[in-house]
Amino acid sequence: MCLSVPSKVIIIHDDLTVTVESLGVQRRVSTHLMLTPLEIGDFVLIHVGFVMNTIDKEEVAASLALYQEIADSLQAEDDALWNAQHQ
Repeated sequence: MCLSVPSKVIIIHDDLTVTVESLGVQRRVSTHLMLTPLEIGDFVLIHVGFVMNTIDKEEVAASLALYQEIADSLQAEDDALWNAQHQ
């Protein structure tokens, strides 16, 4: 299974790469596989360092909400395990 967090294009470089931001983390990725040009503010999905496609803002909001729900659930499980081990 592969999960891809939506990333926002924040810088477009001259060498077919862009800098994106995902959940507060910035990284530079390749656009070599994209057939259409990207613009600042576009949301994209990335796989192994390559932009695979764009994603619309409605899908971004739903996807990020789901990721937050998963992260909250995992944190609650970790907290419960830690508390059980340290009582």
